[in-house]
Amino acid sequence: MHHDLLFVLVLLFGIFVLVMLAQQIRIAYPIFLVIAGLAISFVPAMPKVHLDPDLIFLIFLPPLLYEAAWYTSWNDFWKWRRPISLLAFGLVFFTSFVVAFSTSHLIPGFTLGLGFLLGGIVSPPDAIAATTVLKKLKVPKRLLTILEGESLVNDASSLIVFRFALAAVLTGTFEMHDAIGDFFWVTLMGIMVGIIGAFVFYLIHRYLPTTPQIDAAVTVMSPYALFMTAEVFEISGVMAVVTGGLIMSYHSHKAFRSGTSRINMQGVWSTLIFVLNALVFILIGLELPDIVQGLGESSIIEGVKYGLIISAIVIAVRFLWVYPITHIPRFFSATIRKEPSSGWKGPLIIGWAGMRGVVSLATALSVPLFLNDGTPFPHRNLILLITFVVIFITLVVQGLSLPLVIKLVKLEEIDPIEPSDIQQTKIQLSLNQLAIQYIDEKCTTLKEENELVDIYHKHLHESKATEHKRLTALLEDQYHPEEIQAYHRLLLEICKQQRELLFSMRRNKKFSDSEIRKAEEQVDLNELKITGLIH
Repeated sequence: MHHDLLFVLVLLFGIFVLVMLAQQIRIAYPIFLVIAGLAISFVPAMPKVHLDPDLIFLIFLPPLLYEAAWYTSWNDFWKWRRPISLLAFGLVFFTSFVVAFSTSHLIPGFTLGLGFLLGGIVSPPDAIAATTVLKKLKVPKRLLTILEGESLVNDASSLIVFRFALAAVLTGTFEMHDAIGDFFWVTLMGIMVGIIGAFVFYLIHRYLPTTPQIDAAVTVMSPYALFMTAEVFEISGVMAVVTGGLIMSYHSHKAFRSGTSRINMQGVWSTLIFVLNALVFILIGLELPDIVQGLGESSIIEGVKYGLIISAIVIAVRFLWVYPITHIPRFFSATIRKEPSSGWKGPLIIGWAGMRGVVSLATALSVPLFLNDGTPFPHRNLILLITFVVIFITLVVQGLSLPLVIKLVKLEEIDPIEPSDIQQTKIQLSLNQLAIQYIDEKCTTLKEENELVDIYHKHLHESKATEHKRLTALLEDQYHPEEIQAYHRLLLEICKQQRELLFSMRRNKKFSDSEIRKAEEQVDLNELKITGLIH
């Protein structure tokens, strides 16, 4: 027990060091951690790591999907539902189909059922890797929304393909009519579980006397409860988690009664998701020796060769799918033609962002050791090695080259979107106007009798005038992006100086620690607003 705990702590500390190093050399940390994990796995004294697929699905997948759904805009998700659906469902099925027929002809003894099994494993791009790379780059918001939406629901479709293929291999029978019916059943029922679960958690947060700490703890429990409830009824846990996350995010302003709860949750979830992401990606690299050791009847060279071929197939299939679904609908729909076209550059980025990850590996590891009759599962170890090669090639090769591709194509924003500074200024003007109107309509007597209210009322008018000047300057393009960045840097430096002043106040004992902490929280909120504008 002590040895395992020490190993976990050392691994976590090593991960944090590697992430800091990745930031210094400007490589997305999921890619860097996979490479580092692979290198560390060859160290002779390194303990062998064996990933339990149930652990991956149950411990890692629900919170990762829930967090991704939480920060996905429902309005954007619904707006781009057509390309998201075509990628998350159509592309997954198309990829599985092509991989199935390719491998059944390419690999000796590989049946069509095993091909569909492998297709279900390698078809879904990773939910974290692409967005982690793209969020730090200048990418049109439409593309980010489509990729995030695809990653939210493609795991459900790929797992359904995998389960039907696995059942066919285990039993030796497969009925297409039953499979299609089961697909719609498990998908729709998973969505229903998500809706009902989100309603229950909404009631808990909204009407029970929760605290910010309890609110944060319940949100951590929510994805696990949704996932396990769906799995008990043998329906899609992924769709339940995604649906629940989208609904709770959309209604969070009503569900959580205090801003403290939302700020506290943000800290809890950002830390939790970072640790889970980092662990998952380094474990992918560390898992290779365990995969190779069990390869058995197939040579490593053959497995790598097949993995490289299938990697090329899944990359090519993604491009063959993305370009037609981007442009063909424009010929048949006048409504779609009204949307700005993404040309050839947008599909290129989406096509090259199809990086595979933890769900593919966990799905491959969940392939049973034996068939129903007790005989060894055919080509199980070869399937594991091929999956690892596909993950490595798509994640590392595509992930490292994606920033260069974006830089070379010089992709501009496709849809007209106001800069963050302008949007934030307009929002603040609306909030100030509401406060002024409320005081004028309902607190006139109080304003005359209470000097503090009168001062606040005057401050709102002054702030409104200032925000109007700021908005006018931004709309008239008086400031270049470099000047705005310099302005942001100045504000961040002022926050830093304010923290140092508060520290000196604490050291000199001029004010109570509790009041200084409140002032520090306000400085933190100001800094968060600035960094939100930057990112």
